[in-house]
Amino acid sequence: GERERERERERERERLVQGQVEIFRQLFAFADSMALKCAVELGIADIIHRNGRPMTLHQIAAELPATSPDIGCLLRIMRLLVRKHMFVQHDPPPGDGINPQPQPEFGLTPASRWLEKDGELSLAPMVLMQNHPSALAPWHCFSKCVQQGGIAFEKAHGVDIWGYGAVNPEFNQLFNSAMACTNKIIMKAVIAKYEHGFNRLSSLVDVGGGTGAAIAEIVKACPYLKGINLDLPHVVATAPEYLGITHVGGDMFVEIPKADAVLMKWILHDWSDEHCIKILKQCKKAIPHDNGKVIIVEAVLQSNVTEDAWEDTRMAFDVTMIAHASGGKERTEVEWKKLLKDGGFNRYNIISLPSLPSLIEAFPN
Repeated sequence: GERERERERERERERLVQGQVEIFRQLFAFADSMALKCAVELGIADIIHRNGRPMTLHQIAAELPATSPDIGCLLRIMRLLVRKHMFVQHDPPPGDGINPQPQPEFGLTPASRWLEKDGELSLAPMVLMQNHPSALAPWHCFSKCVQQGGIAFEKAHGVDIWGYGAVNPEFNQLFNSAMACTNKIIMKAVIAKYEHGFNRLSSLVDVGGGTGAAIAEIVKACPYLKGINLDLPHVVATAPEYLGITHVGGDMFVEIPKADAVLMKWILHDWSDEHCIKILKQCKKAIPHDNGKVIIVEAVLQSNVTEDAWEDTRMAFDVTMIAHASGGKERTEVEWKKLLKDGGFNRYNIISLPSLPSLIEAFPN
């Protein structure tokens, strides 16, 4: 009996140590983001990519716009990033003891390819925007949000994210670049997986389509489509001209231009249920009653699945909505089903994409 009790006490001590390990891991989670931000600001992935092969720290430092870079500091940041699989370290065979010891070289991984600023598909702008001090400030207001309700971004900055962008051109530029880069990646996934879903349509309206890059990609892939891009007047005022696209300055709560189908990507997660229902009712008015559809590109939270590689990020995104949106949130399938039904869409399909969001097709009753 006594030996068994001692073993149980030993197991309890081990569990406590394990708990401490978890707390330290969580409380320093920001270190990963900050090291990543540093790598993007310095353009390390671009430097290695341009070189065409792995490089030593001295070779990387020589490419930096700095007269006397701190190699020791760079080493420590790269060491963390290698541990997190952002870069890979190639160690040379041991030296002969006579000549200087060869230096380790750092190369790209599948992850660092997404950090190249000039890459065709890049997440660099998203890294810079999410880790900008202005974007991080609202995260410090979460306990206030629980206690008082309200909008975290407004508590931090006195205005919502759209109002803040209107008077802070640097942040506005960062925010727009972050949206554009994620949009581009998601549209590639949508077109690859769903091209068949566009081929029975003759017109498509992108609601909240920003400056029109996404709908332009679809029309490029499906030239028989007439594309309409709807956003607020001050947004479409800066939109470039695209072949086959008509820009419309307006308000999705008031009226959506008529088309065979409506596309909305990462729009509904910015809004509360009641706002979403208003938007969906406008969508229903805009499409043909018999064969119209709404194509929604949004995350679908899995309430119980743990092995989905994207699920941690979807949950983090949901919490990001607390930080940055005004009443927006990510939703589970049960929540989507109810929302669509309340908005007048009884039938829906969920199509998974090789990406953070899924594609939801919704059909009017």
